[in-house]
Amino acid sequence: MAKVLVVDDQFGIRVLLQEVLQREGYEIFQAPNGLTALDIVQQEHPDLILLDMKIPGMDGLEILRNIRKLELDTKVIMMTAYGELDLIQEAMEMGAIAHFTKPFDIDELRQAVRDQLST
Repeated sequence: MAKVLVVDDQFGIRVLLQEVLQREGYEIFQAPNGLTALDIVQQEHPDLILLDMKIPGMDGLEILRNIRKLELDTKVIMMTAYGELDLIQEAMEMGAIAHFTKPFDIDELRQAVRDQLST
């Protein structure tokens, strides 16, 4: 069973993604902040991370930077409510494989997760 980590400070988004992705048969972990996310990454080695760009404290880029330091082969899809293309570009340069702008189409996101975890 593939493991997916959802990192978002918004509780509603974490719960929505957990419900949708659990129905797809994935094991879901949730983190409201960067420190929790990094703990889960080190303990569970998720196959895919859905990572919000704007998180109080440690933002998405900083979390991604720390994940990359762990040298795990984890796929990352960025999520943002903002059209900050420079930040998205920086995330892609650090190995993020895709990004979604909130509010995202849940079916598109589900398909992107399915596609990434089937390769």
